[in-house]
Parts: sequence; structure tokens; C-alpha cells
Amino acid sequence: MPGADPQPVSPRTVTFEPMTAEAAQSLGEALAQIDPWARYAYTGETLAAFLGGEEPGAQRFQIIVDQAIAGAIVVRSNWLRGPYLQFLGIVPAFHRQGVGRSALFWFERAAEAGDARNLWVVASDFNVAAQAFYERHGFARVGTIDGLVAEGAAEILFRKRLTIG
Repeated sequence: MPGADPQPVSPRTVTFEPMTAEAAQSLGEALAQIDPWARYAYTGETLAAFLGGEEPGAQRFQIIVDQAIAGAIVVRSNWLRGPYLQFLGIVPAFHRQGVGRSALFWFERAAEAGDARNLWVVASDFNVAAQAFYERHGFARVGTIDGLVAEGAAEILFRKRLTIG
């Protein structure tokens, strides 16, 4: 995954930089207040620990818009012939401004540069807006996983096939 690969969003610039402890803390608190994390009762502390953590094969980035922290993206590389978008969270002040679209564009370009054949993501069954977002960007539903995050809820697995060559 490239680091600070800027993507244009309207007249704004979106960059992706390695996650810092300060950004993880701020983002954890902000994102715990919105779905799907609020519905699953994730605390700001839990999200901050996840975003600030380190593990092999999972890269964590803060999304910066005009020098402000706008969200987070976590990409797990090498999952079923392509990367898995494990986490995408945009703070409410940056919703509906093309930041998510820029994140998906960045994610896809990086995957193509690595000769990936697929992109993967899941969205909670109750998160209709996320499902529509991924479908608008070329992802197709390929399965449902009951109880993955919590009993009584399901996660919908999406795949986007990438053209080779």
C-alpha cells in the first residue's frame, strides 16, 4: 500500500498516512459514536486500540483531508487473491464529501499495482448505506456470514473483481 498517495476530492486533497497513536485515539472516540460501531457497542478505547495496534499483514492509515484527520482505513493484504478492506471509517464532519470514494480509489489502485485479482470488504446487514456505497463502486455481494461480529446480526461479504493486464 502506498503511503501519502494524494487523491483529489472536489477541490480538496485526500492523503493516506501511517496511523499515529494520537490519530487512533481521536478517531476511536469519534467513530465509536456512529454505526456500525455504536450498534455493536464498541467503545472509543476499543477502537483506538485496534486502530493504533500493529499486526503482520494489516496496514493502518489515517485519512487526511486538507490537513485534518477525516477517517481511518485498515487493509489486510493477501486475502483470497487480493486485499481485504478490514476497516473504513469516516468521521461525520467529512461524510458525503467524496472521502470514502477517494479511499476506495486509493485501495483499488494499490491493489492493482500489486497485481491483485480481487478486492474484498464486508458490511453489516443493518448498514444499508454502506452496502449501497460498495455496490455503487463495483462490489458485488458474494455471501452472508451470520454472527461474525455479534449474534443476531450478519455481515455481507462483497467482492470486486479487478481486470488483469
